[in-house]
Amino acid sequence: MEALDPTLFLWLLALIAVAAMLYSSVGHGGASGYLAAMALFGVSASLMKPAALAMNILVAGLVFVRLWRAGFFNARLFWPFALGSIPLAFLGGAIQLHERAYQFLVAAALLVAAWRLLLASHEPPTREAPHPGVALPVGAGLGFVSGLTGVGGGIFLSPLLLFLRWANMRTTAAVSAAFILINSVAGLAGLFTAGVTLPHGLPWMMLAALSGAVVGSELAVRRLAPVRLRQLLGVVLVIAAVKMFITA
Repeated sequence: MEALDPTLFLWLLALIAVAAMLYSSVGHGGASGYLAAMALFGVSASLMKPAALAMNILVAGLVFVRLWRAGFFNARLFWPFALGSIPLAFLGGAIQLHERAYQFLVAAALLVAAWRLLLASHEPPTREAPHPGVALPVGAGLGFVSGLTGVGGGIFLSPLLLFLRWANMRTTAAVSAAFILINSVAGLAGLFTAGVTLPHGLPWMMLAALSGAVVGSELAVRRLAPVRLRQLLGVVLVIAAVKMFITA
């Protein structure tokens, strides 16, 4: 991070702020956006994961509090997924992949995130929440991938909740924000046990993310982010994923 030219670092901060605004508007912490921004600027893979998880905690925490206070959070839907994910997110965070393998895995995660953002938004009719016997192992799998990549898991959980009609869009946003928060904390704790330290430029990056999240969380409570903006972000994620595939 500190090796970046100051002007390039300012551009990175601007992209982080935009990503935080757009992601928080749909209940996400923004990790895949931060990873995409860092990939575009050539930040080392060893720095990307802890930075993304730390920013995720800040942004997802703010979004969750706003949506919880607005009455959109469904604890009964959330806890089975969370209980399955926490230990596996910690384990995934503690695993240090080879840089090339990590780049391929993150690139795949970015494509999943892009697919989620490029989908047309709709408000599906909801049905009963899944049985804990279903939610626990699903949460465990999502938690492990979240810890490995540093994405928090919301990009995987939210389309699942919507596709299977377990929640409407704002409840999905609230549950996803809480899921991202607990997985990011667990993943970062796992990283610390592996001896990883936080990047020096992280405070500035967290400040940029927070500034975007203040705007995005307001959108999440009042109205979802405009479709065109989410689709534009999806295109950026595809570009970043392709870059990571090529340079891996």
